[in-house]
Amino acid sequence: MARKTRSRKPRGMPTVNPHAAAIDIGATMHMAAVGPERDADPVRAFGTFTGDLHRLADWFAKCGVTMVAMESTGVYWIPAYELLEQRGFEVVLVNARDAKHVPGRKTDVSDAQWLQRLHEYDLLRGSFRPTGDIATLRAYLRQRERLLDFAATHIQHMQKALTQMNLQLHHVVSDITGVTGMKIIRALVAGERDPGVLASHRDRRCRASPETIEKALVGNDREEHIFALAQALELYDVCQEKVAACDACIQEALKRLKAKAAKPVGKLPPPRNSTKQPNAFAFDVRAALHAILGVDLTQIHGLGSYLALKLVGECGTDLSAWPSAKHFTSWLCLAPSNKISGGKVLSSKTRRSGSRAAALLRLAAVAVGKTETALGAFQRRLSARIGKAKAITATARKIAVLFYNALRHGMDYADPGASYYEERYRHRVLTNLQRRAKAFGYALHEINGEPEAAVS
Repeated sequence: MARKTRSRKPRGMPTVNPHAAAIDIGATMHMAAVGPERDADPVRAFGTFTGDLHRLADWFAKCGVTMVAMESTGVYWIPAYELLEQRGFEVVLVNARDAKHVPGRKTDVSDAQWLQRLHEYDLLRGSFRPTGDIATLRAYLRQRERLLDFAATHIQHMQKALTQMNLQLHHVVSDITGVTGMKIIRALVAGERDPGVLASHRDRRCRASPETIEKALVGNDREEHIFALAQALELYDVCQEKVAACDACIQEALKRLKAKAAKPVGKLPPPRNSTKQPNAFAFDVRAALHAILGVDLTQIHGLGSYLALKLVGECGTDLSAWPSAKHFTSWLCLAPSNKISGGKVLSSKTRRSGSRAAALLRLAAVAVGKTETALGAFQRRLSARIGKAKAITATARKIAVLFYNALRHGMDYADPGASYYEERYRHRVLTNLQRRAKAFGYALHEINGEPEAAVS
């Protein structure tokens, strides 16, 4: 389908990408645009079927296009992006915020032309998108997260069915999906109703006594609630089976990354803690990551093996796309975004972002705030001064810098401790006080180990 359009070429701007094209992505139709000198009809509409995408690629090739820009609209861009990339085109994925059209008429045709013109003059920044095995690993990890979310929903359904029967199992065990809880639930579904027999499934590590568990399992059994419990249990088991299948695929993806890794691998340092994380993998993630990266990311406080793996899946193993740690934290929207006009700072808030990596780093910052480490001391002191939310963002930025330096430069992190941070803070405060006292004609002297001001 061809559309005749008039396009005026701006004067005075040099063309950087003369072989550039652009696509306005839609759910049922893609609007593609090339330079007005490359075709009599420079804007054409194509469907979203695979055959239509091949015809789109053929038209681009006929017009001599080598570079294509498109906006990241939902998930509709993925088939076109992957097919064009397979056909040998250099595809640039653009954030819609960076390619916003000037005020005025807005149509699919004008959007495609505007995007093509920006790309032709190299005014677009491509979004980061991992390629190869990292993209595969990220897809598996995200699918695993979805399955865990589904499993959590079915756990809530099981707990609801138990509560409706007044079986207070969740009050006597810390986790109904633990060893004791699952044995009791499976026995209930199998037809067992005697509280004493159900309580005999108690694991020896359970803190509640058998008598307490037996009292909690005296309830009002009803057929419809048992039915709901059985279905929730079955769906939970299905989710766990699918998670195990994801784990096998993730392990294979890590093996492929290890085969391609060129970094020298030393001895794996001892783990900081031996606590088993919930929803952990069936294989040793920490050792697998160390074999690929050559560094142990879990030595950074706040980063467990699971969280470190998800960060690698989101950012990749090669962070050379960001020239420095400042570029990396700015991409994560964890650094201040200054808005200055007339020499006055209007705002320095961090930008809003849906980055999964930034969310993971904030989770790490929340966890590290409860530890007796330098990062924990930093967060607690900053939280008292500017608030917890801003302190978590600032701590997440520090962890992001450590993550970047570890992957990019092979830095081995060693925590100096909370006392070291507090001593540095005290020394910094005293230095500032001495400088200010000297400016007003005073000097600080220590009395009983504490400085006091005296007139000089």
